[in-house]
Amino acid sequence: MRRNILKIALPKGSLQEATLGLLRRAGFAFAVGERSYNAICDDPEIEGKLIRAQEIARYVQDGLFDAGLTGLDWILETGAKVLEVCTLPYSKQVTRPVRWVLAVPENSRIRSAKDLEGKRIATELVNATRRYLHKHGVHAEVEFSWGATEAKPPDLADAIVEVTETGSSLRANKLRIVDTILESSPRLIANRASWSEGWKRRKIENLAMLLEAAITAEGKVGLKLNVRKKALAKVLKILPAITSPTISTLSDPKWVALETILDEATVKQIIPELRRAGAEGIIEYPLNKVIY
Repeated sequence: MRRNILKIALPKGSLQEATLGLLRRAGFAFAVGERSYNAICDDPEIEGKLIRAQEIARYVQDGLFDAGLTGLDWILETGAKVLEVCTLPYSKQVTRPVRWVLAVPENSRIRSAKDLEGKRIATELVNATRRYLHKHGVHAEVEFSWGATEAKPPDLADAIVEVTETGSSLRANKLRIVDTILESSPRLIANRASWSEGWKRRKIENLAMLLEAAITAEGKVGLKLNVRKKALAKVLKILPAITSPTISTLSDPKWVALETILDEATVKQIIPELRRAGAEGIIEYPLNKVIY
């Protein structure tokens, strides 16, 4: 009997470790050999392969994979006809979207898109850059860059369009950001035919739910504590207003147990105050997934 298998493409390169880490927190552990592109999943119904993020959307569109994780930038750049299942705000350094920016040397006279008329622009994001120029009514030469794009101005290009998370690499190369071309974050995408198959759709939906839950859990912790009923109001006042703790009775009718989820950054301030207010048996624990 043929097993149900979901084939998924995972990004090879800079986003690889962040992606595998997110999948691990979601409950899907992938083992990747040092020189292998196959990603062996602990879920026997999933087969993974590491592919350059730039190619994933096209391969998913063509049905070589049922699903994939890639950036919105490469979906738009390739024009792939895929289903965007969910947005996953993670990256290798920060959780906010990455930016594709137009950048020039610090001493360049280019201050806006209009100043690019007749200039040469190097980028890996050729189609999106051409659309940007067309929107501004500017004619410029856009050439594909195979890498080391930040090193090309001013000798090999007048400007570049490059991806950045923090801007630090651009500053290190004495480049100034003129404008943002596109903001992008990872997407879980699906092949349209695969999405129409009942089993595959449910498997992809489950994956999406658990990935989103893992992202929601980032920066949050669980907190358990016991408190006398007479001190309950005082303890509840210390907890952030957005929290709605679960309150359970204990064998001793004079005590109750509280359990809640908090931002990790606030816990170090709250725990001492809770203890002073009469809380006991305080336990902080990490979270892998949170589903509201």
